[in-house]
Amino acid sequence: MMNRSTQKELIKLLLQLNEMWPQMELQDKEQQIMVLDILNTVTSKCQQDFSKEKTAEYTDTLQALGQVIQSTDWQHTSKEELAQCIGLCQEIILQVTNNLRQEKEIKKDIVFLPYKASMWDSFESVWKAAYEDKEHCNTYVIPIPYCDRNPDGSVAQWHCEKEMFPQYVKTLDWQTIDLKEWHPDIIFFHNPYDDLNRVTSVESRFYSRNLKECTDKLVYIPYFVFDENCSEDDVGNFALSLGVINSDRVIVQSESIRDKYISVLTKRTNQTNRSYWEKRILGLGSPKIDKVINSEREDFDIPVGWQNMIAGKKVILYITSLTPMLANTDKVCNKLRSVFDIFRKQQDVLLWWRPHPLMKASIHSMCPQIEKEYLQIEKEYVKEQWGIYDETGDLHRAIAFSDAYYGDGSSVHKLYSRTHKPILIQQYEEIKEIKHSFRKKYKEEDIPKDFKSGLVMEGEPFDLFDLIETVKNVTFENIVTDLVERPKWDKIWLEKDS
Repeated sequence: MMNRSTQKELIKLLLQLNEMWPQMELQDKEQQIMVLDILNTVTSKCQQDFSKEKTAEYTDTLQALGQVIQSTDWQHTSKEELAQCIGLCQEIILQVTNNLRQEKEIKKDIVFLPYKASMWDSFESVWKAAYEDKEHCNTYVIPIPYCDRNPDGSVAQWHCEKEMFPQYVKTLDWQTIDLKEWHPDIIFFHNPYDDLNRVTSVESRFYSRNLKECTDKLVYIPYFVFDENCSEDDVGNFALSLGVINSDRVIVQSESIRDKYISVLTKRTNQTNRSYWEKRILGLGSPKIDKVINSEREDFDIPVGWQNMIAGKKVILYITSLTPMLANTDKVCNKLRSVFDIFRKQQDVLLWWRPHPLMKASIHSMCPQIEKEYLQIEKEYVKEQWGIYDETGDLHRAIAFSDAYYGDGSSVHKLYSRTHKPILIQQYEEIKEIKHSFRKKYKEEDIPKDFKSGLVMEGEPFDLFDLIETVKNVTFENIVTDLVERPKWDKIWLEKDS
């Protein structure tokens, strides 16, 4: 198949030839040679890139035209005959040009526009499929710039994370690319907010309303996942983001989430025709989920220092996210100190802390009153080196190397649930400690039927110490929850011995 760039070059060359015909003197051998060179160039490219059948459609026409130019006695052709011949040549070239424009055997130019390296996983499986289909696709990854915002909305600092992407992902410099001039076939993006995000903003040329003018098909893939049991209200604001409205296609994680998107968009936008949204919202799955399912520890490199810290220990991944932070701003710092006090004393369990990539930018923009204290807590944690502090773009390494999840309810814990490891969602309100004597042991047949492996516990049935003990010895017969005394805590991962 032919590259899109080659197609454009050939079309440009043929159009230039058509503009030159009226000024040509074909009795001049040099001008004849120039025309024949152009026809041969187009013919040669078609032979290289098209199928045998498709090549014949072009070469038969172009070679016949070349033979006519060579064999005609232009010295003895009248002006009227010459004008007719030139007109016929122009018609032939115009037809070939139009055929090239509509040609199906052209590789698709597919562009991915990530802005945060940590969110690359929302593209990766789609990118990989396109990248490996070299016969039909040319893929390009262009990390785009974004800024943190001050509380008043002004720009605090610009970033471009081009150098933070995996080595196997070849990236282009956004400053060298004019997407509007290029006009790739498909553009994938994952920042749907345009200028409505109070915390960050991509550079304005990459807003969805502008990207739609730069491609034949604009495709939005969310960088987050939903709980499959979420309500329409839960997806409402996400479904109504400008990136969804402006896209030609939106790829969500499942048919269930697709139905909720379509319902919200039909009810709450001016486009009330359900079939309009059914064509645009596709429940094809999430690349983030693909990555979690397919990742193993062996797939990742890990710093030697971290290897030494992990050796012989169980690892709990600690995730702090934005929405819970904003809802509990006055409690965040105390919660962090409390959690760190517990893990600092552990000998055989290690904490792996991954705050949301935009945590500090969000605090700066929306919660400046806690910024100084938060940064001090972070600084102390990093300095003391009893736990891992991970602000890299590789979430999946942390998931693969950890034995359990603790922290905020977020899209990360929904991803983590696919690993079938224990999950405990932290609470910011004080919870009275329940003594270990309240523990009970249950056999598998004693577990209620609706209490199944694969559900996430919401709330802390005991305290963080119980999660630590669970990670040390997770079995089906040693469940660290009291089903009788606290039935509201009916969602926890149950793991059989491997």
